[in-house]
Amino acid sequence: MKLYYSPGTCSLSPHIALKESGLAFEAIAAPTKTHQLPDGTDYYTINPLGYVPLLVLDDGTQLREGPAIVQYIADQVPATRLAPANGTFERYKLQEWLNFISTELHKSFSPLFTPGMPEEAKTIVKTRLNSRLQWVDGELGKAPYLMGDTFTVADGYLFVVAGWCKHVGIDSSAWANLGAFMARVGARPAVQAALRAEGLLK
Repeated sequence: MKLYYSPGTCSLSPHIALKESGLAFEAIAAPTKTHQLPDGTDYYTINPLGYVPLLVLDDGTQLREGPAIVQYIADQVPATRLAPANGTFERYKLQEWLNFISTELHKSFSPLFTPGMPEEAKTIVKTRLNSRLQWVDGELGKAPYLMGDTFTVADGYLFVVAGWCKHVGIDSSAWANLGAFMARVGARPAVQAALRAEGLLK
């Protein structure tokens, strides 16, 4: 398998999932600014949409969109418990979390990284994000991970997205449960390995 990623972006989520899974894969940097691969290839020739993540299986089949990719990875190694079994109610709860992180958090951060975005618009977005993250903080007060006592791919995704707070001027220090979660997930060997591979941890 090949994972196309750009350091520190949402593609860090499937990178973490792959490290947690123990599956063999090749990570290929596809910087979102240049769209040029290390060998000089134009990334658009591989993924016409130009964004990451992109998972390419050994037979050439492609899978886009982080929430779909991390579930595929988890299902290849059920024993890791990175995702509950398909067809169970718990699996739908996992999908609920993945959808929430994707639509309510991930996409809300996007305008804050957009050059030229008016400050008034950024203030509106930050207010919305603060309310959502405060709710997440409350949920994390009930258990160490989003799904209870077990780390899942949803936790990896939240770790990546919540980690963007420090880059866009959102003060997360008041959310003690979220802070503890970030430290807990950040200490996992597989997470540290993914961060190190992307040059985000020395």
